[in-house]
Amino acid sequence: MQDIPVADARTFAIMGHTGSGKTTLVDAMLFKLGLNDRLGLVDTGSSMADFTEEEKGRKITIFAKSFAAPYKATNGKQRALTFVDTPGYMDFYGQVISACRATGTALIAVDAVSGVQVGTRQVWKHAKRAGLARGFVITGLDRDNASYEKALLEIQAAFGNGCVPVSLPNADGSAVLDVLAATNVSDDMAAQVTEAKGALVELAAETDDTLIEKYLGGEALSPEEIAAGLHAAVDSGGLCPVFAAMPLKDIGVTELMDGICRLFRSPLDREILDKDGHKVDTAADAPFVGFVWRSVNDPFVGQLNFVRILGGTLKSDCEIQNTTRDHKERMHTMLRVNGKKQEAVPQARPGDIVAIPKLKGTHVGDTLCDIGGTTVMHGIRFPKPVMFQAVEAKTQADEDKIGLALTRICEEDPTLHVDRNAQTHEVVLQGLGDVHIDVAVGMMKSRSNVEVTLSTPKVPYMETVTSLGEGHHKHKKQSGGRGQYGEVYLRVEPLPEGEEDWFVNAIVGGVIPGNFIPGVQKGLVDGMTSGSIAGFPVTKVKATLYDGSYHDVDSSEVAFKIAGSRALREAMSNAKPVLLEPIMTVKVMIPDHALGDINGDLNHKRGRIMGMEATEGMQVLTAEVPQSELFRYAAELRSMTAGQGSFEMEFTRYDVAPANITQKVAAEVAATKVE
Repeated sequence: MQDIPVADARTFAIMGHTGSGKTTLVDAMLFKLGLNDRLGLVDTGSSMADFTEEEKGRKITIFAKSFAAPYKATNGKQRALTFVDTPGYMDFYGQVISACRATGTALIAVDAVSGVQVGTRQVWKHAKRAGLARGFVITGLDRDNASYEKALLEIQAAFGNGCVPVSLPNADGSAVLDVLAATNVSDDMAAQVTEAKGALVELAAETDDTLIEKYLGGEALSPEEIAAGLHAAVDSGGLCPVFAAMPLKDIGVTELMDGICRLFRSPLDREILDKDGHKVDTAADAPFVGFVWRSVNDPFVGQLNFVRILGGTLKSDCEIQNTTRDHKERMHTMLRVNGKKQEAVPQARPGDIVAIPKLKGTHVGDTLCDIGGTTVMHGIRFPKPVMFQAVEAKTQADEDKIGLALTRICEEDPTLHVDRNAQTHEVVLQGLGDVHIDVAVGMMKSRSNVEVTLSTPKVPYMETVTSLGEGHHKHKKQSGGRGQYGEVYLRVEPLPEGEEDWFVNAIVGGVIPGNFIPGVQKGLVDGMTSGSIAGFPVTKVKATLYDGSYHDVDSSEVAFKIAGSRALREAMSNAKPVLLEPIMTVKVMIPDHALGDINGDLNHKRGRIMGMEATEGMQVLTAEVPQSELFRYAAELRSMTAGQGSFEMEFTRYDVAPANITQKVAAEVAATKVE
């Protein structure tokens, strides 16, 4: 591939809703490119793309994987193809986001039976936001109830009239016609081909003033002018070419690959800006700039960082600069990875994706440069977790290894997070859905030999007061020798909004000497770790120390610390204490038909609807919902919407829990203490 000019390289990602035929298409392309000696199939576990045990077991793509090979197009020209297969299941959407940073064009698969689905819209939206050119491939045309025309109309209705066919299936589905190259077209296809070709020529002409003048003047554009205009139209987003393919029958795959070579961007076409807005030089002879878009823990070679070459040429056995973290890395070798196959390569150029093993301090989202380079690219912004599970080691042996196992899976998948909650003392694994969490747990077992149990996390409740209350405690103890004595009178009340000084020393006349006041304050700090309702931490409470007494001999800081803590508990009991629960702001994306069900379910979850808007064919419902109702909402929403709904959430504030919830929580805490 090193002999092929960078201008003839194509780097793209294959995306779409789960079940839209992406991986089947990838396997057909790999077979045609000679990377596999047979046509791999997902159903039989022989797919070259879905080769991990996790993917074979679930029969879905879980990890984004890159492939690269030279391709000799039908016109005889040699091209270099680098492409990434991505998951369609929304639990693994972070892999799609990463793949967008590794490629220049998105090829979006649409099933001819199911048509445009929520995943189709989501990948389109992100690819557009990421600045990728876009095209479609309609798959599954050999299935029952498949309709190319219906799928095409849905694509055009959802994404605009710039979505124009460049290949068309014939009436009996035995072949696919290349619209621009088709000759001797049958009568039943002539009208379709003429209409599509006319739309393509018009879009080609619109990319250049000279061409549009020629076109409007009635002159025919040359094949070279049409080709250049269409390439520019795809690059600008004005044209989203629509292909047709039946991968299992090897129909339309060659036409698709030829179309990709003819229409899709080269690495030189795309303008890439760094973090400071400066343009990255994408030429092969420019200074080297690379971006780490994925990291994998390989069982044989250790950590592999997958790098997209943005500009310049990277050669093996050299020193490079991690400009994101400002340190140097020694690189001994780099690999081209095609499924399970790994091949050492001497160099990589713009558009190439290579895996670099054993970089010591480099992670996903980092920028790599030549020594002395200063370019830093934007990191990757991943979606926030929406699924939470408390994780506990099954055995003591697992306990010793669980920390490292969790670190490894989070390094490989940045959409997984681990939170060690200081309040509930739980380790909480956070992800994008129940399948996401289950896969992570399976990987911990298969790769680190660590078994864990999952449970619903404890809610980090808080406690506060709603009125003025007073408390008193005299700590007096005499057991031979020096005794203990300290008496404290406290007043507690809600801490005013914006006020930070929560402790007021109102002692006058020296009834408590100044050297014992810190002891009282320490007692209050300790007392606020456990409220009077159910023992949850106390927040937003103002405490005023206004009276007390001491003993010349028996008083000590410890005695006043104990007196302060117990006086606080009594004062809080008298100040109408309440339980506070965390409230999340939730944005739920659902199709129109599910709106009533989701609205009712959120009301049942004690949610408060804040607003609603329609965007890109979906309803977006914003609500405030208690966190306790949301731990399994990802799975519940998928069930209620047949997989078409998604949501995101973030913490917004603490709010007073209703009386019935308070009673329930207090009873559960009491029962736990008894156990």
